[in-house]
Amino acid sequence: MFIDPIQLMQFGEGFQTTRVSSGTIKDVETLAGQTVFADVFRKAIDDVIATEDEYQKQKYLLATGQTDDPHAEPVAAAKAQLAVDLLVQLRNKALDAYSEIMRINL
Repeated sequence: MFIDPIQLMQFGEGFQTTRVSSGTIKDVETLAGQTVFADVFRKAIDDVIATEDEYQKQKYLLATGQTDDPHAEPVAAAKAQLAVDLLVQLRNKALDAYSEIMRINL
């Protein structure tokens, strides 16, 4: 088994691009950060939806006897639960970060 090394994530690579009306460097960096942040949550939500759909499909196939692999249903259930847990943890970390930012005295 080969584990890929962690790569440094660059803004704009693999994420949606955002048009900037004012064109200043600070605005571009802020919008790129917002786009990356939104894409992370959007991908997590899409993963939850996809894994839940797969789990429902596997439950149906197992209940109707149309599956050759009875282990697919528990695997799909575990994937769906992990996707939900990841989304909840992302939300918790975002709320913690927001709370920490609100405590900063300017």
